Amino acid sequence: MRRILILLSGLAMMCLSPMVRADVPAPDVLVKETAREVLDIVRNDKELRAGNQKKVLELVDAKVLPHFNFERMTRLAVGKSWRTATPEQKQALMTEFRILLVRTYTKAFTSFRDQTVEVKPFKLDAAATEVTVKTAIVKPGSQQPILVDYDMEKTPDGWKVYDLTVEGVDLVATKRNEFADFIQQSGVEGLIKKLSDLNSTAAANAAKAEKAGAK
Repeated sequence: MRRILILLSGLAMMCLSPMVRADVPAPDVLVKETAREVLDIVRNDKELRAGNQKKVLELVDAKVLPHFNFERMTRLAVGKSWRTATPEQKQALMTEFRILLVRTYTKAFTSFRDQTVEVKPFKLDAAATEVTVKTAIVKPGSQQPILVDYDMEKTPDGWKVYDLTVEGVDLVATKRNEFADFIQQSGVEGLIKKLSDLNSTAAANAAKAEKAGAK
């Protein structure tokens, strides 16, 4: 459940152009508006709530993933081995890491019902290039909200997420520890293969579940 909530929390992201534009909201407003948009889509679509894999993947791809800096996330997760990886290996790592997050997000959507996302008070320094937006995922009837922090950076394409921290658990740091074991055992190629195998297994399991549900 914690893993689902960690990655579910990434719903709240949209691009913010580094250019000064009147129509661009501050990061905290941006998070709030995007969360509301995505949650409205999920709540009003029976197929999404039922776990339709195709529609969930499309929603995640359209509304969530464009607002992540996968290159920086992957680079931080891979650690020092990123410097010695070939361009082809770096691209493969980013691709597999992205797929891994997509697959995890699809699980999150099927369990999301009446939760709301509350954004903590936030003040943006005009010169800031990196910010942390703090939020809480609140479920009706639950006394303890899930605290989620988004680390975001200003890029030429706008504000993007490069890390998440949920209840004190840093997503990138956790992945870095996992990836270090694979790299130590089998090198960068071993990590790529491991991620590819995990993604293939997840895809096969999703297909089986969808087929079983259609019967």
